[in-house]
Amino acid sequence: MKLTADYHTHTPYSHGKNSVLENAAAAKNKGLEQLAITDHGFNHLLFGLRRKKLPALRAEIEQAEKATGLKIYMGMESNLISLDGRTDMKESDMEYFDIYLCGIHEVLRYASFSDAYNIMLKNYLAYKAGRKPSDKVIANTTRAYVEVVKNNPIDILTHINYKCFCDLKEVASVCADYGTYIEINTKKRHVSPEELNIMASTGVRFVINSDAHSADRVGDMKIAEELLAQASVPLEQIDNIDGRLPDFRFTQYKIRNL
Repeated sequence: MKLTADYHTHTPYSHGKNSVLENAAAAKNKGLEQLAITDHGFNHLLFGLRRKKLPALRAEIEQAEKATGLKIYMGMESNLISLDGRTDMKESDMEYFDIYLCGIHEVLRYASFSDAYNIMLKNYLAYKAGRKPSDKVIANTTRAYVEVVKNNPIDILTHINYKCFCDLKEVASVCADYGTYIEINTKKRHVSPEELNIMASTGVRFVINSDAHSADRVGDMKIAEELLAQASVPLEQIDNIDGRLPDFRFTQYKIRNL
C-alpha cells in the first residue's frame, strides 16, 4: 500500500510549522503525486485562516507547484458550526478554493450558543469524563454531520468521531450517497478497526490523510496501516493509494455552479 496523495496538511496560515513549499518538498520526497494545503477554517478562534491572506496563500501554492511539479490543491478544513449543517465556508469563499474539507473542532465561533452547546460542549464533557455521550447527544451530532454533507459540496469529512460522537453507519451512508469521502486520519486515533468496518459496509469511499502540522509528517501512514491491518476494509475502497486519485465533489460543484 503506497500513498498517492495527501489531502490534509497545515501551514503557518493556521498553526502548521512549515511553509507550503516545505510541505510540498516533503510530499515530493515521499513520492506523492498530489498535495492539499488545508488550513483551519475562518471561524476557528485561535488558528483560523484569514480571508485577506488568501491571495498570498494562492501565490505560495503556485510557486510550490512550479518548484516541485506536484499538483497542489488550495483547500480549507472548514468547521461545522450548526446542527442544521452550516460551515464557515461561504458561497462567496468557494471561488478561492480547490478542495473542501470539513470537521468538528473546539474553540470555534459557532452559529449560536445552542449549536456550540449541543455539538461541542456536551460531547467534550463526555470525552473528558471518559464516557460515551447520551443517545440524544449522539443523535444531535449525527444530525449535524448528515446535514452538512447534504447541504454542502464537501469532499472529505475529517477525523470523524474525534471527541464528537455520531452514528457512524448513518453518516457513512449519507457520505456514500452524496460522494463525500471519509478520512482515515493518521494524526488522531479517531475510529477503531470495528468502526472502520461498519462505515465500509455502506460502500463509502475513504482517503488516508496525515493531518500534518509539520513537513516531516506529510504522507505519514502509520496509524492507517495499523488500523487496516486489523480491519477488513478492501483497499480498493481507498481512493488515494496505489496510484488511484479521488473524484472530488467540490470540483464538479464549481463547474456547475460557479
